[in-house]
Order: sequence, then structure tokens, then C-alpha cells
Amino acid sequence: MRHLDDAERRRRLVVRHAHRGDAHSPHEAALAVVALHSTDPVAMTLAVAARTGAATSEPLDRALYRDRTLVRLLAMRRTVFAVPVDEVPDVLGATRAMAANQRRVTVKLLRDGGIEGDVEDVLARAERAALDFVAQAGEFTSADLAAADPILATRFTLVPAGAGASQSVASRLLTMLSADGTVLRASVVGDWTSVRFRWAGRAHWLPELPPVPDAATASSAVARRWLARYGPATPADLQWWTGWTKGVTTAALAGVGTESVETEGGPALVLEGDAEPTPDVEPTVALLPGLDPSAMGWRERGFHLGDLGPRVFDTVGNAGPTVWVDGRVVGGWAVRDDGTVGLDLALPRALGREHHELLGARVAALETFLAGTVVKPRARRWTTAERASRGEAAAGAG
Repeated sequence: MRHLDDAERRRRLVVRHAHRGDAHSPHEAALAVVALHSTDPVAMTLAVAARTGAATSEPLDRALYRDRTLVRLLAMRRTVFAVPVDEVPDVLGATRAMAANQRRVTVKLLRDGGIEGDVEDVLARAERAALDFVAQAGEFTSADLAAADPILATRFTLVPAGAGASQSVASRLLTMLSADGTVLRASVVGDWTSVRFRWAGRAHWLPELPPVPDAATASSAVARRWLARYGPATPADLQWWTGWTKGVTTAALAGVGTESVETEGGPALVLEGDAEPTPDVEPTVALLPGLDPSAMGWRERGFHLGDLGPRVFDTVGNAGPTVWVDGRVVGGWAVRDDGTVGLDLALPRALGREHHELLGARVAALETFLAGTVVKPRARRWTTAERASRGEAAAGAG
């Protein structure tokens, strides 16, 4: 059995995850990591910029909203990802269980939230009204949908979100319908930092999308693509990344040609024929945003993270912005209130002269891209490294 050490795994990460900034398009940047985390649009945008060298968000805007080579989906782990359009059918097929669960969750929320009568019947009538609207609407907002029918405008209490918190049936339906791809996140409302967007029916936004395959076929396709980018890895790593059950993960891998290898962390899998060593790569530095797939793509991250987890991850397990040297995390970074980028290097000895020069160039490029925009955590908490990068005490405000 071939042994792939941590140095080999880091070389693979540099090359396959486009840490050299050599992806030629946002579509290629997403393919490099299978899909880009997109709950926070800032994280998605900066992940593309780091992998392509883009100086503005325009190439990503074009890919998402005009060319539609990337599509934002509610997918793995019930998280929003920017998915290459050619992979959308498989991702939708592989997350059918999540979509079914969202329907069950919706029924419970409506019942607990004070909707009277037969809740299943209420949901069925609301869904019919919503689908009728979506079929005719083109792009629309949640408010547009709520205004289409009184049943969609009905509000229910969010339990146990807190006294007075409520949501419209329309808003909840959009979450449910986005889980199976009936509706998709369409154009943004605002600039590249905005979390506001319009919705569209799948038939309107992607009229030529191929049919969604069955769950077993789709899951194996997703597992194969993931292993090509993240292998060597374990079934537990894949289960974590997808949010599948152990049984679904095992079945998905059974449909993929794999071979076993040894790593410093124990036995792992690669695609069949993918155990050959990676040629040496030139010195590489990358500044990746919070929630980036390179930091969070595995359950076990010791080969690239070492003991820096408590410093660059938040207290609930989300990665903050990270500094990478030759496929290894060496610290964190953050944007200060004056728009400049501050660094927190935990392993300065990992940087040689070329690395320092590259790091300076990466910081300058990031500041040029930001153009004074101050970005702060969304969908996660501050990390120790971020606070240090901003010159704050560990308990300081942000």
C-alpha cells in the first residue's frame, strides 16, 4: 500500500485547490474545491479572487448572474454553496434527503407556530399558490411571493426563536423549495457584500439544465468529484463534508473506484490510479477567507492545520480567514477598520524570503480588491487570529 505523507497531501492541496491563483475563471475556481461556500457572499467572492487573481468582483458577478456558470444552491450540510452549473443536477440529487427533511421541518414549524387547522393541507395549498406564482414570475423577492396570495402572507411564530419573532409562510416555503432546487437564488440586490438577492424558478434561471439523477447515482458522482479534489481522505471526512449519514456515505463510495493508501493520520482513500506523488511545486502563499473549503473540507485537518485550530477557527468550528504557505496554515488575517489587512502569523519560521515577498504581494492584491471595504464575520464568530490581526484584545468588540 502506498504511503502519502503530509507533505504530499499539502502539495496536492496547493495544486488541486488553486492556491497559486492559477484558476482561469470563477467556474474553474469552484471546480477546484467542488463547490464554494456561499452562505456569506463575501467569503465566496474572496475565495474566487484568491484563486483567480481577479481584481474586482466583476468576473464572479458575470459567472453567477449573466453566464450562469455558477449557481448558488442550498446543498451539503444545509449550507449555501456556489456550484458549477454542470454539477448542479448531481448536487440536487445527492441532497434529496435534506430536501425531504426540510419539508418535515416546515410542517413542524407551522404547527408549533400557531397555524390552525390541518397544517399539511395548509402547506399543500400554500405550495400550490407559490408554484403557480413562480411559474409566471421570472425573478422575485420573498415580499413579492408573500403578496401573491393571502395564504403566503400568513405569519407564524418562530418557536423557540423568542417572543415576538415571526416569519411569513412565503419565506419558509422559499427555504423548503430551494432545498430541492425548485427555486434558486438569482441576482444580487446590492454589491458583492450584500446578503440580499432575488429568487427565480429553476426552469426560468436554468432552462437547459439536464434532469436530476436518482440519489444513488448522484451521490456517487459527488463523492467521486470530492475525492478527486480532497483525497487522500476518509469516509468520515466525506460524511462530514456532505452531511450524509454513514450508510449513504458508504453506499456512495461503493459506486466509486477507489484504492486505499496510508497517511500519517492513518488509512485513507484516493481515486483508483490517483496515488502517484505530486511533483514539487514552487513556493506558494494564499490568503483565503473565512469558511473556505480548503480549511473546512475535511473532518480531520491536522495535515494542513497542525495545532492552530483554536487560533484560526471560531468556538463553534468555523474557519476564519487563514494564511497558507505551501499548503499549510501558518496564521490568520483580518481587515482593519481603515480597510488595510492585518496579519497574525503563528508560524513565522515557515516563511522563507520568497514567501515573505509573495505574502506582501498577496496582501497588496487583497487590499486593492477590497478598495477600502471593511468586511467582518458573517455566519460565524470572530477568531482569536482575527482579533490579533486587528490589534484587539481577545475579548474586544468587533
